[in-house]
Amino acid sequence: MPTFDEAAFSIETFSGTARLFPLPNLVLFPYVMQPLHIFEPRYRALLEDALAGDGLIAMAVLAPGWQTDYEGRPPLYPTACLGRITAHFRLADGTYNVLLLGLRRVRIVRELAPARHFREAKVELYEDFHPAHQAARQAALQQALREALVRILPLLPEAREQLDQLLGEDVPLGMLTDIVSYMLDMELAEKHALLAEADVHRRAELLLAHLSRAAVDLAPTDSAALCFPPRFSHN
Repeated sequence: MPTFDEAAFSIETFSGTARLFPLPNLVLFPYVMQPLHIFEPRYRALLEDALAGDGLIAMAVLAPGWQTDYEGRPPLYPTACLGRITAHFRLADGTYNVLLLGLRRVRIVRELAPARHFREAKVELYEDFHPAHQAARQAALQQALREALVRILPLLPEAREQLDQLLGEDVPLGMLTDIVSYMLDMELAEKHALLAEADVHRRAELLLAHLSRAAVDLAPTDSAALCFPPRFSHN
C-alpha cells in the first residue's frame, strides 16, 4: 500500500491540463498502484511526453458505445483519476511496463482540440468531502466497513496480507474506501460511481451496499465478484 508521502501531490504546481489515458475496463483510484502495459503508439507517445514533463497521467474511463470509435475520440465518463508514474521499463519492442500511482480525483471540464497523438483535457481537482458535525457517523461507517472486510477475508485468501494490513492500521475512511473499491471486481458503472463520489460518507455507504450484495451472492468457493490483486492492464 502506498504511503502518504508517496501519494503527496502539490496542487500549486499542477497546470490543470492532463494527458488522458482512457481504457474501457479500468477505474484507477487514489492511493493505489496500477501496473500497465503500454503498446499502442498514441499511448507510448503519451507516456514519453509525461516522462519528459510532470510525470502525470489521468486514467479516464471510456463510456458505453466506445467500440464504434475506439481509434478516435469516443466519449468518456466525466470523472478520472490523476496518477503519477513511479516506475517504467522500456521493452525491446518499444512497448513499456509502467507503475502508475493514483493521486487525486479530477473532473474533466473540456477536452482540448487535437494537437498531439493523444487526448488532453482541462480538468478540475476535487478533494474528499467530509460532512460537518458527523464524527459519530464517520466512526460508525469505518467500523461497519472494517467488519465487512473481515467477513470477506475467507473469499480473498490471496489478499489476506493486504487486508490484514488495512485492518491493522488507522487508515482514514476516504483512503480505505478507495483502496477497497479498487480491489473489488464489480460492474464498471458501479466502480466509476465510487470514484465519482467525493462525499466520503456516501462513498462508504455505496461500498458497504456492494459488499453486502456480494456476501449474499457468493458461495464460499466463488470469488467471481472479489478479485485481488487487480490484473495487469493492457491498453
